[in-house]
Amino acid sequence: MSSTTNKFNDAAIDPGALRQAFGTFATGVTVITTHDDDGQPRGMTANSFTSVSLNPPLLLVCVGKSALSYSAFSSSECFAVNLLHEGQADVSATFASKSPDKFKTVKHDTVHTGAPILLDSLSWFDCTVDQRIDAGDHLVLIGQVRAFGTSAKMPLCFCRGSYASINEPLPAKWLDSHGMISGYLIESDGSILFRADGKGGWELPASGRSRGNAELLVEQGSLTLLPDATFLYSVFDVDDIDPGYLVYRAQLDTDCSLRELPDSLRFFPIEQLPYELMPSNELRSVVRRYVRERKDQRFSIYMGSSDGGRVAVIDGTARSWADFSRQQQLLQQAAS
Repeated sequence: MSSTTNKFNDAAIDPGALRQAFGTFATGVTVITTHDDDGQPRGMTANSFTSVSLNPPLLLVCVGKSALSYSAFSSSECFAVNLLHEGQADVSATFASKSPDKFKTVKHDTVHTGAPILLDSLSWFDCTVDQRIDAGDHLVLIGQVRAFGTSAKMPLCFCRGSYASINEPLPAKWLDSHGMISGYLIESDGSILFRADGKGGWELPASGRSRGNAELLVEQGSLTLLPDATFLYSVFDVDDIDPGYLVYRAQLDTDCSLRELPDSLRFFPIEQLPYELMPSNELRSVVRRYVRERKDQRFSIYMGSSDGGRVAVIDGTARSWADFSRQQQLLQQAAS
């Protein structure tokens, strides 16, 4: 090889000193998760994470080849990145350990791809594998984000081998823009409840909370909903204007204490719904879908996205998580 092509000679690099130098870059802390060939959840703590692209939505993480979960990440077609908040140093330590049952003490579920999502995390990104790149003693995973969620908690940080905290509060505008309005498709006796929007139109009754409630506060009282019939139905933004919307389908309790509705609330029969007076195309679409699906009592969940959104059909009626978990345990016992 000529001196021209061998311009840069290999220099002796101290791995320990290099690790310390890399460690001066303050990062967040993540737990990356996937499942192995047997379907068992696997996960590890990692801070080699970065966003890559918005269009398409890509991110990357680096997995050490010496990690116990390496084989799972090197073969699975999906993974999740869970950013930890400042109260989750113990979660970070658990997933950095060699514990055989890391998921026992954390609440987790699946959302889109089947990769485990840590429910109490700061933010999470559910991904399919876009590329795998061999890079020295690590595997670089580039993932395409299929679903994600975030919260207003403060991040857990890491620098110079220790955890660190951010003392500055979040900007008020960030908190406002990431709020969610919960709307309710409430049916009773073949009619759906709407609320006057003050502009001559009709919208769904809503609350400022980001999850379904058994009681919905309205003028002059409250509406009691049947807990077993209240279920997430749609998630979307309106023209990219925050806040976003969560829509729940619900049924009014027949023993509801509010006998007379205020003038701002009105039940419209299914055959006479005021589509032309609804304030957005998104709301009209949600209501039309509900009217179609209620005929067969076979509902779906819609999640909005830049490509038109996705719908997942739900087979069967809603059940409590406790009942579902017990049934899964019995099925596992019968199969073993």
